Amino acid sequence: MRMRGMGNTGRAVVLALGAALVAGGCTVQGTGPDGKGRAPVHIDVSGAAPPGHSSPEHSPGGHSPEEHSPEEHSPEEHSPEGHSPAERRPSSAPPARPPARVLWKSGDTGRGVRELQARLRQVEWLDDGPTGTYDEPTGQAVRGFQGKRGLPRTGTTDTATWQRLLDMTHEPGQWDLYLMGGQPAAAPDPRCLTGRVLCISKSSRTLRWMIDGRTVSTTAVRFGSQRTPTREGVFEVYWKSREHWSTLYDSAMPYAMFFSGGQAVHYSYDFAAHGYAGASHGCVNVRDEGAIADLYAQVRNGDKVVVYQ
Repeated sequence: MRMRGMGNTGRAVVLALGAALVAGGCTVQGTGPDGKGRAPVHIDVSGAAPPGHSSPEHSPGGHSPEEHSPEEHSPEEHSPEGHSPAERRPSSAPPARPPARVLWKSGDTGRGVRELQARLRQVEWLDDGPTGTYDEPTGQAVRGFQGKRGLPRTGTTDTATWQRLLDMTHEPGQWDLYLMGGQPAAAPDPRCLTGRVLCISKSSRTLRWMIDGRTVSTTAVRFGSQRTPTREGVFEVYWKSREHWSTLYDSAMPYAMFFSGGQAVHYSYDFAAHGYAGASHGCVNVRDEGAIADLYAQVRNGDKVVVYQ
């Protein structure tokens, strides 16, 4: 058999394969396209790769297709759904939480806002109030409280903010909620239903200015302490002093309307600043200067004063 175009190396390979087939005692006989027999072994020693194939030296990664590692033929490539197991596996991430529900925001009013403000005062985030109105100072206090606790700094009170505040404070009492006034007035005493009357309730800490059973105005008031209590009963205004000064206590008593000895209804700077955190020396204090100014202008000497529980 002549082998043209072969070098010594190619002839040696052919001879060796022939010897191996003879020694093994079997032959491989194929059939060509023309139906005739063909050589048992076809060897291409030209050095050119068959069409459509890459040589091992030029395949990705330097491997022949038969030498690909298991990772290169991963099961994901043959998934019936066309997705990897990671994509088909349920996500382990927790579902997103819905946003916390807003309870109170700027402009809201009512008892709930009062309680919020009272609790903010307990943790020293609010100095004023409670007023019962969700104003700018309240929003700033809420924003500061939220930022300190790692909550979103929205300035509105949502359920998460409220729960955290509840955990840090105690339930406010009646006069914590109305520390700076604003509470509803008690029903008038029957003795207040006739004539011109300063009708003063100790239980609700309010003063009604009434004319013939009709309430003209209402304002919050403060009374004396246990050591210097405000006297109860029916009295009348016997002296008015617009710029009065107490020589006994060395303090101002503007818009004073005296009704029993040295006790009078008058404006109090301390009540305006500190609310019910303090007490008078027996007088009936008013913290709203505008309200007491209007009242002073209307009340006359001889008008009735009723102080009751």
